[in-house]
Amino acid sequence: MNRTHTLDTLRHSAFALLLVAVCVAPGELWAQSAAQKNSVPQTAPELQVAAPQMPTTQGTELDRVVAIVNGDLILDSDVNEETRLQAFQPYRNPNADNSRERAIERLINRDLILQQLKIQPEDPITDDDVRKDLDSLRKNIPACKPYDCETQAGWEKFLAANGFTEATLINRWRLRMEVLAFIEERFRMGMKILPADIKDYYDKDLLPEYAKQKATPPSLDSISSRIQEVLLQQRVSSLLNDWLKSLRAQGSVVVLHPGEGAP
Repeated sequence: MNRTHTLDTLRHSAFALLLVAVCVAPGELWAQSAAQKNSVPQTAPELQVAAPQMPTTQGTELDRVVAIVNGDLILDSDVNEETRLQAFQPYRNPNADNSRERAIERLINRDLILQQLKIQPEDPITDDDVRKDLDSLRKNIPACKPYDCETQAGWEKFLAANGFTEATLINRWRLRMEVLAFIEERFRMGMKILPADIKDYYDKDLLPEYAKQKATPPSLDSISSRIQEVLLQQRVSSLLNDWLKSLRAQGSVVVLHPGEGAP
């Protein structure tokens, strides 16, 4: 299976949604990688940096640092953009935690993964790969339909309404695709779910839930592939979270709150 097909399949699967919830927001979905910013020593006395092209009548507006991940900065503007990028997630959970604190955690996790990608680089994802994925995406975003996003003019209006241009979204979405490809390669490849595991989940988890709702359950054969996906989600989520905890323990992650200075 080639990379483009794999990523396209991932985006439409619940597995992709799980990974987005853990470490990337879809959209990346995403703010500019902190790994692409200038690194600073963690003892840096100044915790605000000039925001580009944002002059005010009193001088240059400052963009507050909200976290430092192994010397790389995550800025307040990154968090704001991460929040806005939620509009590009077609299968959002209405009960998901969309707080600012959760957005910062996603950005930290994403940055840790992108730093590992520098050490273990994958094949580059081209602009054509990204555009193909976005072309499919824009047909599936419910909020996009009033803009007629299947047309280029409508798509550009939707982008502008959420504070993006096509070029900036391509850059952000590429990061998301890179992270998903890395996780797919590292955690899911070679993982096997046995038929006995599927039947056990069906008997012990699914059937009792249908019984509670007094509904007729689907046959095991008709839903076995979905159960397999759920079990893969659970195993990948556990491995991914353990790995991210290990990266944090081995490195240095500092979250800065308003008024706090660098350690």
